[in-house]
Amino acid sequence: MKIKTLKTLDLKGKRCLVRVDFNVPLKNGVVSDDTRIRSALPTLKYILSQDGASLVVMSHLGRPKGQVKKEFSLSAVHDRFQELLGRNVIMAGDCIGSDVEAMTKELKSGEVLLLENLRFYKEETENNPGFSKKLAANGDVYINDAFGTAHRAHASTEGVSHFLPSAAGFLIEKEVNFFEPLVTKPEKPFVAIIGGAKVSSKISVLESLLKNCTTLIIGGGMAYTFLKARGISIGNSLIEENFIDTALQLLKSAEEKGVDILLPIDHMAAKEFSDTAEATYVKDVNIPNGFIGMDIGPNTLLSYKDKILNAKSLVWNGPLGVFEFEKFSKGTLEVAELVASCKGVTVVGGGDSVAAVNKFGFADRIDHVSTGGGASLEYLEGKTLPGIAALKE
Repeated sequence: MKIKTLKTLDLKGKRCLVRVDFNVPLKNGVVSDDTRIRSALPTLKYILSQDGASLVVMSHLGRPKGQVKKEFSLSAVHDRFQELLGRNVIMAGDCIGSDVEAMTKELKSGEVLLLENLRFYKEETENNPGFSKKLAANGDVYINDAFGTAHRAHASTEGVSHFLPSAAGFLIEKEVNFFEPLVTKPEKPFVAIIGGAKVSSKISVLESLLKNCTTLIIGGGMAYTFLKARGISIGNSLIEENFIDTALQLLKSAEEKGVDILLPIDHMAAKEFSDTAEATYVKDVNIPNGFIGMDIGPNTLLSYKDKILNAKSLVWNGPLGVFEFEKFSKGTLEVAELVASCKGVTVVGGGDSVAAVNKFGFADRIDHVSTGGGASLEYLEGKTLPGIAALKE
C-alpha cells in the first residue's frame, strides 16, 4: 500500500496536528519507559525545522473510558516529553473547544502545544465525526505517527483525516516499509518465529504467514497445543483443548503448502509455574506427568539455528518461554541473539518479543523493532489498518 508521507506536505507556516502514541507506562506518576516518546521525535523535530511551522501534539494515555480522570492526564508525560524534545512544551487543559483552538492559533513558529488525553471523550474511540471535526480545528495539516493505535478506527487516527490534508509521520512510514513486504512479497527463505502463550490469539497470524513463509517456528506456551495435536505427551503444560483441532488443521495446511514447521524437541520444565521453581531438563520431546514446559531446550535451539541465520526475511512475534523468569529465559535470549546475527531483513513485532530484545540488549542489531503490539499482529494477519488506510495515496 502506497501512503502519503510527511515530506509531501507543505508545512511552512502551518499548525501541524500530530497524532503520536504517548501511551507510556507510569510508575508513581512518572514515565518509567520513554521508548514511545523517543520514537516520535524524528517526525516532531522535522516539523519544527520547517519555516513558520508550529506543533500541536495529541495522544491518549491509558483507558479512562470517556471520563476525565486525573491519573490519566497527559500532564504526567509532559515533563519527560519536554526534556526529550529539548524545548518548551505548553500543556493544554483539554483537547477540543474554543479555548484550545485559540491556543493553537496563538502558537508562534517553533512552539509546541500538548493536548490533554483524547480518551477523556468517549467520542474518540467511537470515531464520532463531530469530535473529529473539533480535533481538526486545532491544525491546518494532520500527521499520524501513532502506529501503536493504527489498527483502531478512532477519531484521532482515522476521523481527522477526512477534514485536513493528511500524511504519515516517519515512524508509520518505517513500519509500513518493513511490514508491507513481509505480507505481500517477502524475500525467501522467509522464516517466521511465533511464540507467546495462546494459539487462540495467533490463529489469524499463523494462517496468514503460511501463505508466504518457508519455515514457521512455533514456541512458547502455544507450542504445547501443537505438540498435543501430534499425539505428544505435554505433562501439565499449558493447553488449549478447544484449539487442538485448529492446531491439526494448521499443521495439515503447512504440509500441503510445503512449509517447514519446527516445534520444540526438548524442554526446560518445572513442577510449578514459579520463578523459584527448580529447572529440570527434559531431553525427550515428551514431557513427563507432573511437569510444566517452561522453555525450549538446547536441541530445539540447535534445530532453529541454521534456519534463522540463513533467512533472507525474518519476523519474530512472541517469546519462546517464560522469559520473565530468569531460569527459563535462555531460549528467548538465544533466539534473540540468533535473530540479531541473521544477515537478512529482521523485524520484531509484539510487546513481549520487543521487551525481550530490549531486555537482552539486541534491539540495535535488529533491522526493525516495531512500536505496535496489536497493530503489528494485525498487519501480519493481512488486515487493513484503518489509521494507515486513511493515509493512502
